[in-house]
Amino acid sequence: MAGRILCTKPLASLYRNKGYNFTITSSTAYDQKWMRGRNVYENIDRVVDSVFANYLSRPGVRQPIFTAYCDGRRVTCDGLSQWGSRYLAEEGYSAIDIIHYYYGNDMYINSADSIAGVPSSWPGYNLTIGSSGEKVRQMQQQLNRIAQNYPAIPKIAVDGIYGPATAQSVKAFQGIFNLPQTGVVDYPTWYSISNIYVGVSRISEPG
Repeated sequence: MAGRILCTKPLASLYRNKGYNFTITSSTAYDQKWMRGRNVYENIDRVVDSVFANYLSRPGVRQPIFTAYCDGRRVTCDGLSQWGSRYLAEEGYSAIDIIHYYYGNDMYINSADSIAGVPSSWPGYNLTIGSSGEKVRQMQQQLNRIAQNYPAIPKIAVDGIYGPATAQSVKAFQGIFNLPQTGVVDYPTWYSISNIYVGVSRISEPG
């Protein structure tokens, strides 16, 4: 979102007037539209969780690619159209096909190896009953820390072994944070655990 923060239009100039170097926008030419009190769709949340490490790039271009966005009906722009992309998807276009349609065939979807701000990157495979190792141990430690703030999550042994107790703790976490309650630590669950862990850990840090 090119460093912008979502908010309502009356605040559009508030932060620059206070000396900050960013702009707040509620325009779909730049950001997803946000409106106070409107519902957030859980299926969209899950899709975003599954792709948030992805980014667009072109060969030989190191800086981030800015991709304008608009609804394509009330607002048009030199970039992806909400309704146009819907129609392309209905015609069988894949995500990368749609990107190529709007931005050219030299655009690629890449995935970041690591995400700044999370303690440990995704292991590259689901953690489930029978899994073991350091990634399981890290996840168990994080869940136990989260459980201090969310006592509905059962605390578990930090032994690096993914057994039934760990699966139950994961299910409880998934239920609280609106993830499918599979008991399996997939990509969205891994980063949700990491993000919540960072949040609850920082709450207790001295100011």
